[in-house]
Amino acid sequence: MKQRALGRSGIAVPPVMFGGNVFGWTADEPASFKLFDELREAGLNAIDTADVYCAWVPGHQGGESETAIGNWLKCNGGRNSVVIATKVGMAKGPDGRKLSKASPRGRA
Repeated sequence: MKQRALGRSGIAVPPVMFGGNVFGWTADEPASFKLFDELREAGLNAIDTADVYCAWVPGHQGGESETAIGNWLKCNGGRNSVVIATKVGMAKGPDGRKLSKASPRGRA
């Protein structure tokens, strides 16, 4: 798959990213691993995620997508060949915590 430079970072990504909002909840870990394997086989190297995904689902706290991605990388290797993009700054959880320079991960 064609790659494009990500600014001047030296990182190259495809023109599309694999959305990670289903991993660890609507796609359990075995299903997520299968999707990640297919991603790699298709020549894609970029996964988009955010720790607020599924934070609103009862029994979840957010971060399930990142946990599934991390577990897959731990089992299958390849961390240096996958670009993981995330979003920051949204409130996580009912208390409305936000990221700030003074409080890492939004915790005061």
